[in-house]
Amino acid sequence: MMKTLLSDLRDESHDLASLIMARKDANVLSRRTQFKDWTICDILIHLHMWNEAMIRLLDDPDGFAAMATTGLQATLQGIPARKLGRDWAEQRYGERQPEAIFTDWLDFLPVLSKRYASLEPATRLPWVGPPMRAADSLIARHMETWAHGQAVYDIFGVIRKDSDRIKNIALLGIKTYGWSFKVRGKDVPKPKPCVELLAPSGAIWCWNDPQEDNFIKGSATEFCQVVTQTRNVEDTALEVRGAPAKAWMESAQCFAGKPETPPAPGLRFPLKPA
Repeated sequence: MMKTLLSDLRDESHDLASLIMARKDANVLSRRTQFKDWTICDILIHLHMWNEAMIRLLDDPDGFAAMATTGLQATLQGIPARKLGRDWAEQRYGERQPEAIFTDWLDFLPVLSKRYASLEPATRLPWVGPPMRAADSLIARHMETWAHGQAVYDIFGVIRKDSDRIKNIALLGIKTYGWSFKVRGKDVPKPKPCVELLAPSGAIWCWNDPQEDNFIKGSATEFCQVVTQTRNVEDTALEVRGAPAKAWMESAQCFAGKPETPPAPGLRFPLKPA
């Protein structure tokens, strides 16, 4: 299981790297995206910083705890994650960024794979939020790479060709149904909506009990875009019926941290290639 999850993370990262390297632009990493005005370099900083944290929590628990506390306090104080990342990169790389960040992000993946391949999937590990199983930690890293990568695909006007490895992200979305409400201090609506998704391969993925008046149906890619907040549900073709299903899709959040507001309708989309 761990080797498969590591392969999924590695393949997602390499696909993103290939997209970036295919651009014939010396300043490509400085391009701004539709995600909170982050540059591509900001995205890579964020991914690499927290990929490294996955090893730090194994080798230096106290150091990781301090890093997690700093990140949490910054969030509570309203300090943007982009600033936190840029401060980290400035201390680490100075004038060598952003090219050095791109290289280190890719070169670190084998290090992460080597350490995590030997862990049992159920091993409990600390994180910024509640502790997670080692397997879920890798799924979270895959989700972050896929979700932040969406902003890069969009800025280049490229429609990503997903594979069935996005089932990791869809499942994370399913598991965080309750969290999407609890993080906002709201009661969790019952029952959980039935979710029926069309996978990239053409397979059908189903979760929760069948219901005629409380369900979500449609593209697995679009469902993943909504739960990762890279698209507003109104910008998708998902069929959403029932109060619990509609409430969920309006504020779905499959990631930890403070409550985040999904992008407004029409705010995130693939740009037309120049």
